[in-house]
Amino acid sequence: MLMRTDPFRELDRLAQQLTGVTGTWSRPSAMPMDAYREGEDYVIALDLPGVAKDAIDIDVERNMLTVRAERRPAAKADDVQMELSERPLGVFSRQLVLADTLDTEHITADYEAGVLTLRIPIAERAKPRKIAIGGESDHKQISG
Repeated sequence: MLMRTDPFRELDRLAQQLTGVTGTWSRPSAMPMDAYREGEDYVIALDLPGVAKDAIDIDVERNMLTVRAERRPAAKADDVQMELSERPLGVFSRQLVLADTLDTEHITADYEAGVLTLRIPIAERAKPRKIAIGGESDHKQISG
């Protein structure tokens, strides 16, 4: 139902983990996701722990779905001295090419417990349907 557009994204993610460099607007980090079909919906679940709801942007243009989010540093008082900082900050992004069999006009989004869940209905034209078989009497003969 979707196609991966960047075969090197996993290599970028591993390099980011090794170097500790976080995402920027020009070079965002990847966000982990699951994608599966559930009944009549295609579901995409993206992990965004610690990201405020208003820092998430979801766009769809034709069949390209883009999710961007920014994890900002927590406001700290002047007398706070950071001892350890392992949680990545910065910009995260994911782009997915959606199949034409999905109804991009009716995507819904929910955000709970740090997981953004997108539900995309399967388009009516893509659902299985029965085709009736007509008999010989249903066809008209053309005489010339």
